[in-house]
Amino acid sequence: MVKRTRAYIGLGGNAGDVRENLRRAVRALGALPGVRLRSVSPLYRTRPVGVIDQPDFLNAVVGLDVPAGPDPETGALALLVVLKNIESAIGRQTGERWGPRQIDLDLLTFGGHRIDVARPNGRWLTVPHPQMADRLFVLAPLADVVAGLRPPGWRQTVARARARRAAQEADDAVVLVEHDWTT
Repeated sequence: MVKRTRAYIGLGGNAGDVRENLRRAVRALGALPGVRLRSVSPLYRTRPVGVIDQPDFLNAVVGLDVPAGPDPETGALALLVVLKNIESAIGRQTGERWGPRQIDLDLLTFGGHRIDVARPNGRWLTVPHPQMADRLFVLAPLADVVAGLRPPGWRQTVARARARRAAQEADDAVVLVEHDWTT
């Protein structure tokens, strides 16, 4: 029997047919061998961060039970490779950092593990995702699927982090678009 761990993936995009790209990503994730799709958040419209002169994003989060791998780093890296392959298959093109994109899949958490894998020119993978505590576009959908989660190294739950961040941003920074959007 394969040991599994729960992973949460952030999905987003703002170029092309974003809703269809996000649906394709959810279908692809759910069809992966040895993976079980456990939850899909509502869909949110969110303001861009970093480069603000671009269209709003659509964002969501999915929860997956994935093969744990022989150790957390190997399992998380294997999942990261799959995420990048799905992005490529959907048509993601390399562009400006924080700029428009067809699809973006971010590994937010991998079980209860802290993972930091370096490569010669910088970080390759850091889990929990290093900026998610300050990104309402991640916290809102993540709180919808796992409000009580306290990622490794956090002093508060995702729901409390969402409330804290929402109090710091404009009311329309993150707007619920649709609950059942994957069909």
